[in-house]
Amino acid sequence: MRLNLSISSHRRQSAGLSILEMMIAMTLGTLLLAGMASFGIYTARSFVATGNYADLDQASRNSLDIMTRDIRESRALTAFATNKLTFIADNNQTLVFYFNPSTSELTRQKGNDITVLLEQCDYLNFKVYQRSPSNGFSFYPVQSNRWEMAKLVDVSWICSRKILGEKVNTESVQTAKIVMRN
Repeated sequence: MRLNLSISSHRRQSAGLSILEMMIAMTLGTLLLAGMASFGIYTARSFVATGNYADLDQASRNSLDIMTRDIRESRALTAFATNKLTFIADNNQTLVFYFNPSTSELTRQKGNDITVLLEQCDYLNFKVYQRSPSNGFSFYPVQSNRWEMAKLVDVSWICSRKILGEKVNTESVQTAKIVMRN
């Protein structure tokens, strides 16, 4: 009988985990879960950033296509500012491209039709030049109030998006030189 008591007490001692073993297992489990959670957050941010890049690129391409078509077909530039261009369109309607820094939007107005081309723009700038290049690469700027001499429009913008409420590296930079045909 004595022999059985010592065997059963030995089994009881070896059957459970000690507090030290439990603490080590919990620490390792917590570290593993924290690593998996941080990897999940990193992956989610990467997917959101990739989606933002694709969305910004598509919006920029569409806007640039519309602007290029409209500017090439316009008859003349009638007014200029670094954030606003006013043209006489091919159908004698007024065509206006306007960047509003307070709303961060680039709008196109042709007649009474107003369309938002770009949203969440941090920067947009227009420049106008004469047709004749000075050395093959540079163009002469149009003299003040001589907008009818303008034959080249230089536009550049930077649009960005936020990821989880803060601006990180999700931005789209576009620049183009558009030659007026008329």
